[in-house]
Amino acid sequence: MGQILNLQSLGNDVGISHSTARSWITLLEASYIVFLLWPWHANISKRLIKSPKLYFYDMGLAAFLLGLETEIHTSRDPLRGNLFENMMVMEALKYRYNLGKRSNLYFYRSSDGNEVDLIMENGRNVTAIEIKAGATINPDFFKGLRNFQKTVGDQLSVFSGILYGGNEVQQRSDVLIHPAVMCEELFNQFEKLVAE
Repeated sequence: MGQILNLQSLGNDVGISHSTARSWITLLEASYIVFLLWPWHANISKRLIKSPKLYFYDMGLAAFLLGLETEIHTSRDPLRGNLFENMMVMEALKYRYNLGKRSNLYFYRSSDGNEVDLIMENGRNVTAIEIKAGATINPDFFKGLRNFQKTVGDQLSVFSGILYGGNEVQQRSDVLIHPAVMCEELFNQFEKLVAE
């Protein structure tokens, strides 16, 4: 979860062909066990990654498969950030569906490694959101957002935000920052900005 899906590597890990791995992923998708977040593409000059990321609809299942039994296990697990990202992507998906809208969720990653965890597309408006499990805002949290803004800023209206594991709502220049527990409030703010 939170990783680029490589069917060849996945197939090799479990001793099956990549076409069988693709069939299994398709079945898991149809069963609403996994969700594939596809990369965002636009007419920009940078080369972009074209493979999806894989997330679990059910965070309890993801934690179980990782062998995590308590909150302490989760807080110490090296995949904590991936679980956190998975949870926020699922919250964004639920938010969109509860509004009666299509998913329109993507991620952005260029071939040189610049990445934004979540892109919410609304016509010519794009919301770019970084998802960080850390409880303290770090200057590195802004790097992907700034690079993305530079790459597509003249072509589209870009709104930027950060969902993080802390407790304070903040705003840094043009970036809205919300704790994960207030993700719906952040999504609502972006809906209002897009409508203006």
